Amino acid sequence: MNFLNIDKPPNQTRIVVAMSGGVDSSTTAALMVEQGYEVIGVTLRLYDNGESEGRTGACCAGADILDAKRVAKTLGFKHHIFDYQSRFREAVIEEFADSYLAGETPIPCVRCNQTVKFHDLLGAAREMDADALVTGHYVRRVEGETGPELHRAKDNNKDQSYFLFATTREQLEFLRFPLGAMDKAETRAHAERFNLSVADKPESQDICFVPDGSYAAIVERLRPGAVDPGDIVDLQGNVIGRHDGIINFTVGQRRGLGIAAPEPLYVVRVEADTGRVVAGPKQALLTETVSVGDINWLGEGDIPSQGMEISVKVRSTGTPVEATLKSLSDGAATVVLHRPEAGISPGQACVFYDQDRMLGGGWIRRNP
Repeated sequence: MNFLNIDKPPNQTRIVVAMSGGVDSSTTAALMVEQGYEVIGVTLRLYDNGESEGRTGACCAGADILDAKRVAKTLGFKHHIFDYQSRFREAVIEEFADSYLAGETPIPCVRCNQTVKFHDLLGAAREMDADALVTGHYVRRVEGETGPELHRAKDNNKDQSYFLFATTREQLEFLRFPLGAMDKAETRAHAERFNLSVADKPESQDICFVPDGSYAAIVERLRPGAVDPGDIVDLQGNVIGRHDGIINFTVGQRRGLGIAAPEPLYVVRVEADTGRVVAGPKQALLTETVSVGDINWLGEGDIPSQGMEISVKVRSTGTPVEATLKSLSDGAATVVLHRPEAGISPGQACVFYDQDRMLGGGWIRRNP
């Protein structure tokens, strides 16, 4: 079986496998070795302040780097560690902090794929004369009539197409995702078959540079003085409470408001310019029209100005909903949902689908 669909014999094909130290990327590397490819493993040191050397689940830091190195040694292929900490801080962590300060809810994993992994690492793989960059993402690369396409993974519970919406056509030509046709149980079964030391390793749950889940603490450390108190107001602008910093709130949040009210209150809007948190009933969270910018389009031709029927995900854990996509100028679009969705937050991604095929997406902007 040719996992990679490259028009060369495996023993004449050099590939770079991105290895985070987890079971997915380690199993990917083992499968490539088994298929007879010339494998070079690369692990990126993205974030490591010296506190995580013994901690697992950090992704690209500390003990996970050692796990990747150990797997490569066991399987007998070259392994390199590239220090991308400064690039990661600039492209991902700083942007994360600024996005929160702007009242948005950022997705650093998308930015990491978009910049560090599928730009910088992909460029490094080309410099190593590799024929492909192979990763352990759960997404399927399908050869279409006009070129490679991205499709949802076989395992819907593991599908990562949402986080890869910014992948360009040029990058997709060079990328391969062998695990997209498997579910997690199959991946672990392969890891056990290869006797990998990480076969039973739990999945990382946290953002790598926020190991304790305290986003606000990270932002406050990066932007001293960012936690300024302000007003919590209702939909009419009446002050109903106080908050200790807008970075502690995201659209759709219910906990932490500390306001007694006849009905539950949710964060409806975070206003960076006024420093206010707007709260209201759950009904106020419902949105039908979504403004999307910085569009990456992987569909055929251009987005029709008159609109096209698609399905979209407005959050990583959501189910695709039917919508009409209307193209605007300057890489922007409007998405009209056929059924209102609650808690759509600026800074998140709106990702487009045609059944299982991922057509691209863009960043959700605050509606005028």
